[in-house]
Amino acid sequence: MRMSTLHRVLFSCASNIKRHHAGLIQVRRFAYTHRKTPDTFLRGRNATTPQRTVLDVMANDKRHCVRCLSSSADDAKLRVKRVSIEGNIAVGKSTFARLLQSACPDWEVMTEPVSRWQNIESETSKDTEGQAQTTVSNLLQMMYQDPQRWSYTFQTYSCMSRLRTQLQPPPARLLGSKGTPVQVYERSVYSDRYIFALNMFELGCINPTEWAVYQDWHSLLVEEFGQQVELEGIIYLRATPEKCMERLVCRGRPEEEGVTLDYLNKLHVQHEKWLVEKSTEVHFEKLKLVRVLQLDASVEFKSDPEVQEQFITKVKNFFEAL
Repeated sequence: MRMSTLHRVLFSCASNIKRHHAGLIQVRRFAYTHRKTPDTFLRGRNATTPQRTVLDVMANDKRHCVRCLSSSADDAKLRVKRVSIEGNIAVGKSTFARLLQSACPDWEVMTEPVSRWQNIESETSKDTEGQAQTTVSNLLQMMYQDPQRWSYTFQTYSCMSRLRTQLQPPPARLLGSKGTPVQVYERSVYSDRYIFALNMFELGCINPTEWAVYQDWHSLLVEEFGQQVELEGIIYLRATPEKCMERLVCRGRPEEEGVTLDYLNKLHVQHEKWLVEKSTEVHFEKLKLVRVLQLDASVEFKSDPEVQEQFITKVKNFFEAL
């Protein structure tokens, strides 16, 4: 390495880390004044006196910077507020999620993974040339058509897909936001258990053995992943079952043709018991303390700008208080 190059490296290094290694400035001055050879300089003036060489300082500083960056990333992740949107079928969660994303582009809104449930590929056989043949199953439709057979399977896959969504790391743009980073999920691993799976168990579509198994692995996973899936808040879109039925018919999702008002009534009761009355047996201490924001979703917020503005204001105030 030429002396001029070495000097430039030393000057740059010292400038970047002088706040943490003030002593290095003296080393830089010494090198520039005495212009020793690289080997002599790197060994230090007195070989018999233990000193950190410039290479040691550079290596230590690199490790320090890595730790600082890692610590900053961890701190940013800890600042992320995780909130779920809960509510009955067809209450307007997807519409509300789009509204939030539009009004708060710095937030990350994660929609319900319905397409996963509708398109499950499985290998069934091989053709004459040995090529694998796959079929696509609509598990959501299968569950509605034969809940006695498919409820446990559907709730297992539903919960796993929600867990996968909640475990996704926050994107860089979210961690780099100046305000409080927010991740919003359309439903959660908790409503999967305390609303839908519980409801199917009470209807007899999930038998006692299946329910015991479901609760066992659900608790294990939630406890294992801990803070990664915990919520700081819940937004409860509350509407009458009749209003939900009206919207369900309007959106015309093929799988939901057989959904009855009685079924929506039962789901409404489950939401009320969990989020309003607090009478549902919850198995996670932190979940019992999660704050809930209730919004009257019976109003036509999809087409009313004034109501939309009111909702957004309430949500922002809610997040600030978390």
